[in-house]
Amino acid sequence: MDELLTPASASSYSAVYQLIAWKRYKEALAETETLLRDDPHNPYPYALYGQIHLLLSDYERAEHWATEALKRDPEHELGWYVRVSVYYETDNEKAFYQALQEAQRIDPYEAHYYFLEANRLNKKGKFKEAKERMGAALELDSENPQYLAMLSYIEALLGEDNESRRLDREAIRYGTEEPSVLLYLAWAAFRRGDYKLQETYMRSAVQFNPDSKQYQDEYLEALRHRYVFYRICLWPNKLLRRMKPWQLIVTWVLSWMLFKPLVIIFLILHVLAHWSTRAIIHVRIFGWRRRRR
Repeated sequence: MDELLTPASASSYSAVYQLIAWKRYKEALAETETLLRDDPHNPYPYALYGQIHLLLSDYERAEHWATEALKRDPEHELGWYVRVSVYYETDNEKAFYQALQEAQRIDPYEAHYYFLEANRLNKKGKFKEAKERMGAALELDSENPQYLAMLSYIEALLGEDNESRRLDREAIRYGTEEPSVLLYLAWAAFRRGDYKLQETYMRSAVQFNPDSKQYQDEYLEALRHRYVFYRICLWPNKLLRRMKPWQLIVTWVLSWMLFKPLVIIFLILHVLAHWSTRAIIHVRIFGWRRRRR
């Protein structure tokens, strides 16, 4: 917080951040509105108001209030942080990189910017570049469990399983109760072929964040991976996903022409594995309850 605050306003800001930590976002908004009324020329409450909307996934309002903060101070660090985060969350890649460049000029020591950029690079399959960005993030915040978990995942993507496991142990030392950390570690475990550990991490992640559909889906997927029958049937799919489109077309045409019975058997086995494991998972989570009519 760059602005000089009175003891009363400092107390109000502390109250807002406590409400945010408790995820009582509506109350945090109401408290911030008081700050806006009391000090309308200060950019900080505008940026903070935008940050809360960002946490509520209300990206349009988050961007609006970040812009209001930047009108009052074009180099306000939190205002730029919110703007960069909005563009990242909305997949506005061009705007993201433009904002990121300016944000890093203003605040070169914000480690989270490197984390966000690494995520973008990961989605493009640029794992080595992503690893470099995470190295920069950890130079600034060496004990951040989310950054360590992310790097563990990247190392697994690069086939560096031993280093991935080492980073896994480091991340767990600092973030055993953070769902996002457990999610990245589960992905890393999956890439290393450690399906039991993947399930363990996702089970814990769901327990800490039970209302997230993403975590629920990831947990179900982790459970499926533990069944050998499903993994055997899934292996050809993984192989096919690595092939280029023309290679895929040629392979399927040749397979159908030369090994038609085997192709049919594979399709049957894959469908059977999919539905049987879903049934097993349903029983494991919900028990043998019948749907009431």
